[in-house]
Amino acid sequence: MVERLALTDFVANAAIAAVHVDNTSRADRVYLTAFDERGCQLSSDTLYTDEAGHHLDVAPEFDHDFTGMSVASGSELDAAVEREYGWVINMQALRAYDALADHRATQRAVVLAHLADMMRRGDANGFLFDPGDSGSAGAA
Repeated sequence: MVERLALTDFVANAAIAAVHVDNTSRADRVYLTAFDERGCQLSSDTLYTDEAGHHLDVAPEFDHDFTGMSVASGSELDAAVEREYGWVINMQALRAYDALADHRATQRAVVLAHLADMMRRGDANGFLFDPGDSGSAGAA
C-alpha cells in the first residue's frame, strides 16, 4: 500500500491527515481523495489497477475506524465516510508504520507459537531474546 500511495504526493504532504480510497466505483482504478485534519478536501488522484498487486484493499492497521481517528462531524470527510464507497486511511498511522519492525514482530510471534513443538522435537533447548536483536531467535 505504501508503495502505491508513494506514486502520489499524499505520503510526503504532512497537511494530509486522511485519504479516502474509493475502490468500488471502477474495477480498473482507485480514486483517492485527500483531506486535512478538519476533514476538508485538499486534493485527489487516481491510481490504475492494471495488475492484481495494484489494488488497494482495506488494511486494518491504517483504517481510520481501527486506529480511532476522529472525523469531524459534518465535514467533507464525514460525508465521504457516510457514502460508504470505500474506506479511509489514517495517514498518521501509515506514516508511523515501520514495515521492518512489523516483519520482525511477526517472525517472533511465529517462533514463539512453535517453540513448544521445537523443544519437544529437540530442535531447541532454549531461547534467548534480546530486546535489541533483529527479531531472529537463536537456539541455545
